[in-house]
This record gives sequence, C-alpha cells and structure tokens, in this order.
Amino acid sequence: MVEIDLQIDDEFVGNIDEEALCAAVRETLHQQDVARASVTIVITDDATVHELNRTFRDVDGPTDILSFPNQEMVGADEGDAASLPSTPQLILPPELREVQNSYLGDLIISFPYTQRQAIALGRPLEAELVLLVIHGTLHLLGYDHADVQEEAAMWALQNQVLAALGHTPVTP
Repeated sequence: MVEIDLQIDDEFVGNIDEEALCAAVRETLHQQDVARASVTIVITDDATVHELNRTFRDVDGPTDILSFPNQEMVGADEGDAASLPSTPQLILPPELREVQNSYLGDLIISFPYTQRQAIALGRPLEAELVLLVIHGTLHLLGYDHADVQEEAAMWALQNQVLAALGHTPVTP
C-alpha cells in the first residue's frame, strides 16, 4: 500500500493535477518493487523553498525540488541506530513501527520555480511536475546523481517511469 500526503498551498490549488503526481510516486515505487511506503509532497512557493534550501543545504536561493528522506531509511540497517549512544530509543507498538519504517520522506516543490523552469525548457508544466516527483522519489529511495554513472542510471530510471506514465522521456 502506498500512501501519499499531498499538501498544496492555497494559491496553487487548481493548477496541479494531483492524480498525476500521485501516479508518478506510485509508478516509481512500483518499478522499484516497493509495495509499502508513505511519502509527503508539498507544493509551495519560492520563499519557503529558498529558506529550506538555505537551512538544510547552505544554498541561498530557491530550487525546483528538495527531497528530505526519512533519516532512519537512509544508509542504516535495522539496529544501526540503536548502536549509537546519542539516539533515543522509542518503544513503539508494532503497527506504529511499521508505519514509521515505511515512511520514505518529504518532497518539497516550488511551484513558481517549476513553472518558470517548464517555460524555459519548453515542457508542459504537468510534465515538469511529474518529472520532479519521480526524481525526488528516487532520491528518497537512495538514488543520487553525484557522478556521471549515477546520473545516467537515475535518468534512465526516470525515463522508464515517464514512459510508463505516457510522458516523453527527457535528457539532463
């Protein structure tokens, strides 16, 4: 089961094909054989993304998308966190532990930035938003594009998902 919490700032409601974004997450997870996951997508403004970018990435400006993986999902085997002395250990009921372990993280998208980017690249806005959601979901799953090989692999995966959704593949 895939759960998606889509939060759209009031000023952008009506400009977003919500089902297309949810389908992008679902198809990305399906192609990666992830059957159970939760993701939050926030569609907001440049100022909010700018502040998050400055706070968490030391980049003083807006961007199209920020991905914030659930830290417990990233790079740690179950039990690794327990070995760290500064990590508080919560005792959760099994059903809450399952929910927490399936939470992949948050995708924060600047609608105005994405709108400008789509125009500059000559792509439909919906296609650009779908691409960003696929890209961000892959980041939540641990993919990156820090070097040429990683970038090629990530873009190939993005294009597979885009094709499955009926969108035109893109190049970096």
